[in-house]
Amino acid sequence: MSKAVKEFMMQDYRDRLGDLDDAIVVSLRGIDANSNNTIRNNLRKKDIRVSIVRNKLFAQTFADTKLGELSPVLTGANALAYGAESVVEVAREFVDLLKKFPDIELKGAVLDGELYAGSEGVERLSKFPTRDEAIAQDVALILGPGRKLVGAVKGPGSNLVGIVKAIEKKLEDGETISKVG
Repeated sequence: MSKAVKEFMMQDYRDRLGDLDDAIVVSLRGIDANSNNTIRNNLRKKDIRVSIVRNKLFAQTFADTKLGELSPVLTGANALAYGAESVVEVAREFVDLLKKFPDIELKGAVLDGELYAGSEGVERLSKFPTRDEAIAQDVALILGPGRKLVGAVKGPGSNLVGIVKAIEKKLEDGETISKVG
């Protein structure tokens, strides 16, 4: 391959993937063409893209970025999967795809510049909460004590309000209220 073609491919990688910080490397070797199209179409519906990459050119292009951490897992035929809301969602999709297409090989992933090597790393990454899930967990933790406090105040308070209303009703009906004890 000529130097001009390599430069063109590297520029294409920068144009398409330059803004990415997180991605997964998979191997689709052993997947027939129809299954490959099915996988890609299903992923596209979830806003996940899959791009075949040339290992050395990819490593050279992204050596100084967070994607450069993927270099150790770039062996053999590889595809880069990226998109959705986060790489965690991409990892979940590929872990689910493994059940139907066991020939898919999960080679690794990078999240915030940290490499998760091999299928174990990608499976571990798939169990992380997404950004929205993490925010929801934080909000629940923050609101939890407040809810308990409101419940503690509201419980005895509602009993007291009930007693006051009962006394008020008796007084309105002209009944006398006797002293207890």
